[in-house]
Amino acid sequence: MSAGCYAQLNGFNSVIFELHDLPGGLCTAWERRGFVFDGCIHYLFGSGEAQPFNKMWKDLGAVQGRKFINHEEYQRIMDGDQTLIVYSDPDKLQDHMQGISPGDSNLIKALCDGVRKFRKFDISEINRIPRSLMGLPDWRDFGLKMMPFMPVMLKWAYQSSTDFASKFKHPFLKKAVAQMFSWEEAPVMMGMMLLAYLDIQNAGFPVGASLDFAQAIEKRYLELGGTIHYESQVEKIITNEDQAIGVRLYNDEIHKTDYVISAADGRGTIFDMLGGRFTNRRIERLYDGHLPTHQMCQVSIGVNRDLSNEPHWVTYLLKNPIILAGQERYEIGVKNYCFDPSLAPPGKSVVELIIRTNYAFWQRIYGRRIYDTEQSQVSDITIDFLEKIYPGIKQDIEFVDEATPLSYERYTGNWMGSTTGWLLTKETFPLMLTGIPKSLPGLEKFYMAGQWVEPGGTVSLAAASGKNAIQLICDELRKPFLEDVS
Repeated sequence: MSAGCYAQLNGFNSVIFELHDLPGGLCTAWERRGFVFDGCIHYLFGSGEAQPFNKMWKDLGAVQGRKFINHEEYQRIMDGDQTLIVYSDPDKLQDHMQGISPGDSNLIKALCDGVRKFRKFDISEINRIPRSLMGLPDWRDFGLKMMPFMPVMLKWAYQSSTDFASKFKHPFLKKAVAQMFSWEEAPVMMGMMLLAYLDIQNAGFPVGASLDFAQAIEKRYLELGGTIHYESQVEKIITNEDQAIGVRLYNDEIHKTDYVISAADGRGTIFDMLGGRFTNRRIERLYDGHLPTHQMCQVSIGVNRDLSNEPHWVTYLLKNPIILAGQERYEIGVKNYCFDPSLAPPGKSVVELIIRTNYAFWQRIYGRRIYDTEQSQVSDITIDFLEKIYPGIKQDIEFVDEATPLSYERYTGNWMGSTTGWLLTKETFPLMLTGIPKSLPGLEKFYMAGQWVEPGGTVSLAAASGKNAIQLICDELRKPFLEDVS
């Protein structure tokens, strides 16, 4: 939809063919018996006025008049004895962590100094102009803007949370710091930038949740004159003499066009819709399965209990592992959405438990009765765990919903049910900086957008890639690119 909005702003007539009956793809939520379960946005880069990405979201009609929740804590990490509160304010975080372990003061100060530094970092500069269009003056300007941050980037971009945690002396912080930024492989630089943006109130949660956010962009697109066809899955991208000339849907409808932009699953686009005819060694290597992706189970629960006085996100470190979907898990994340009262009826709450899992496990049993049994078993085990945290909550549960990697794959078509494209790690971090080409070798009039060409897994980067696709088309046609005509 980002590409569609910018296409309309630049005088093109655009049409979107959407697999589902709702807009947004992975940026979604679903309503069950009065409870709204969110499946995407934890925080939004660009929520702050005049902050990085905010102008783009205004172009897309997503933030005007919208309230955002700005959390002072990213999350808490608890092992039953001690608690790490991951404050967004680096001063509070430093005081808190040094109170837990004075012996680790140097490590803690280095972490918080990084957060302080990244408060002035503009990540949107990475996507301001597509890399392939950047000339020497653009690279010079980009380098000058990045230069103040290069020492801290080089120090922390290639250090994972686990690497950093291993340096701590305190036994609790050794475990807790590895979970500070939601997954152990996360580069510490990513976590620093996230806390910095939370601190400057540029990473808020949009009130109304992800689907409402996506529908605001849909409204903007339609107002600009765009057209959306829902439940219209593309089967093939039609080519002629190495040019994209249209699409064929699964119902055999053919739609001709001057340009095709795919914001669909990257692997499905390249190897299914285009039959693998426009690749090279680099592309084949990207999709050979060696890069990490993020699969998860999400158990969403509607409860007849007010949990508004409880922390909004806690990761529990377990002394004894829980076996879920064939894997031992030593941590479980519990999110409580009472900070957004629009997601549950008065006096009630939405709770979500997020568990990393393995796509192959679910794929092997899909279509058999054991798949449903395993889903229910995951819910039962996590609810039993929840009962230990909130005694008596079992009897307050009104609705339970389970989503596995196969759910995400069916809903969005994303390869292996990945919710972020490639998982951001110290190995994939260079791809976020350099980007992945938005065109394919040997194919003209075709571009790609979305999480598979902008590793990092954020909605903001995905939306920026749609803008970049239109910038590339405008450059090809030698016409100026317009960001907003209002």
